[in-house]
Amino acid sequence: MKLLNKMERKFGRYAVRNLSAYIIAFYVAGYLMEVFTPDIFNYLTLEPYYILHGQVWRIVTWLLVPPSSLDLFTIIMLFFYYSVGNTLEHTWGAFRYNVYIFGGVLAMVLGSFILYGILGGNVMFGTLFTTYYVNLSIFLAFSATYPDTQVMLYFLIPIKMKWLGIFYAVILVLNFISSGWIYKIMMVMSMLNFIVYFIGTRNLKRYSYQNQKRKWNYQKAMNQGRPTEHKNANGTITRHKCAVCGRTELDGDNLEFRFCSKCDGNYEYCQDHLFTHEHVHRS
Repeated sequence: MKLLNKMERKFGRYAVRNLSAYIIAFYVAGYLMEVFTPDIFNYLTLEPYYILHGQVWRIVTWLLVPPSSLDLFTIIMLFFYYSVGNTLEHTWGAFRYNVYIFGGVLAMVLGSFILYGILGGNVMFGTLFTTYYVNLSIFLAFSATYPDTQVMLYFLIPIKMKWLGIFYAVILVLNFISSGWIYKIMMVMSMLNFIVYFIGTRNLKRYSYQNQKRKWNYQKAMNQGRPTEHKNANGTITRHKCAVCGRTELDGDNLEFRFCSKCDGNYEYCQDHLFTHEHVHRS
């Protein structure tokens, strides 16, 4: 994740804000096309054969292909995914949410070319590649980040997100086992962003709701009159300072600072002292 931290510092300002709104807008455009010009999807789907023969727009336009028909349930799900996506963006930050979404889209494109390379010839996938699994990865990410959040299933049954996440994960595994190798490759590539973020890093706590809430409370306290910056002996202003060694972000590009979840108060530590300091407890 150090590489991602460096990328965020350099390119974070270029992140697309409120990305979920753009995702929903793509869906709306796709459903309108499905109603008024359904034949246009023949020129929008993700087909490596046509892409290699000049129709490069298909790398992006397949995102317009809706994964299901438009009905009341679909409309409810779109509002749900918009809310979930906004929450994840607020929790992770726009840059990391962008990387997660665009990483899943890129993995799907790569998966289509891998299948095309294996099958060869003039193979066509049609609507095989849609954003269904990208949406599922968003849902699973929310379930992993907010496992104890309760939602009303079908507006009647209260259930925690972790149980819904486990349910859909089991369904995904069963589909993987029962599907052919073509679908296996597609499913692995489509869920690669979730695997990398939540299984590969093994660092869910860092982006958990509780950890982010501490940061929000700290920032709120700072905005209410407490200083948000530190001033060194030479007069230099810094935003991060280790409570143990006193190092700041100016002492090294690779330094990372985190708030301790077990200390009473807003104490910030560098990576060398985050797990080795003595916890502060107020009497």
